[in-house]
Amino acid sequence: MPNEELLYKMHHKKLYNASDPELIEEQASLTDNIKEYNGTRPSEQHRQERMLHDIFADIGEGSVVLPPFHANMGGKYVHIGDYVYINYNLTLVDDTDIHIGSYCMFGPNVTLSTASHPISPKLRREQYQYNLPIVIEDNVWLGASVVVLSGVTIGKNSVIGAGSIVTKDIPANVVAFGIPCRVQREITESDELFYNGDMSIDV
Repeated sequence: MPNEELLYKMHHKKLYNASDPELIEEQASLTDNIKEYNGTRPSEQHRQERMLHDIFADIGEGSVVLPPFHANMGGKYVHIGDYVYINYNLTLVDDTDIHIGSYCMFGPNVTLSTASHPISPKLRREQYQYNLPIVIEDNVWLGASVVVLSGVTIGKNSVIGAGSIVTKDIPANVVAFGIPCRVQREITESDELFYNGDMSIDV
C-alpha cells in the first residue's frame, strides 16, 4: 500500500515517482483481479457481476463491462453509475479518480487516461508523472476508439464520434468529434424525430 504522502500526490495533481516500489507492488496485486475477470466465460454473467463489484470503487445496477478490459490501478479509483454499457477492450489509466455517470455507452477500444507526464526530459527519465481526474457525466455515448485525456469532463447527453481524441472539456448536449475533438453541433429536438440523418424514428 502506498504511503499517505504518495497517495496525496496521486490524487492532488502533484508530481510523484511512478516507480515507487510500494505502488508497483499494489498495481500487481490489483491487476491480478482483472486478469481473472478477463478469463471468465460469456455465460458467467453472474460471476462477472460479482467480480466487478470487487474490482471497481463503485459500480451501479445493471452495468456491464465486456471482457477483456485493462486498468492500470485495477479499477480501484473508478466509479461507474447505473445501466452503463462498456464494449470490448476498454483501457483505464486510472491512477486517480474516473467518474462515469449512469446510462453511458462506450464503443469498443475506448481509452480513458488520467495520467500525464512533465515535458522535462530529466523528470520523464526519472519516471515522474501527475494525474488529473476524468468525469463522464450521465447518458454520454463514446464511439469506438475514443481517447479521453487527463482532466477532461464530458457533459451529460453528449456524443463523441468514433476515433476522437478528447483533450479539453466538452459541454452537455452536443455532438463532438475529431482530432482534437471539437463540438460540431448541439443536440436538438430534431434528434427526437430522426436518426442517421433523415431516417424517421418510429419507435
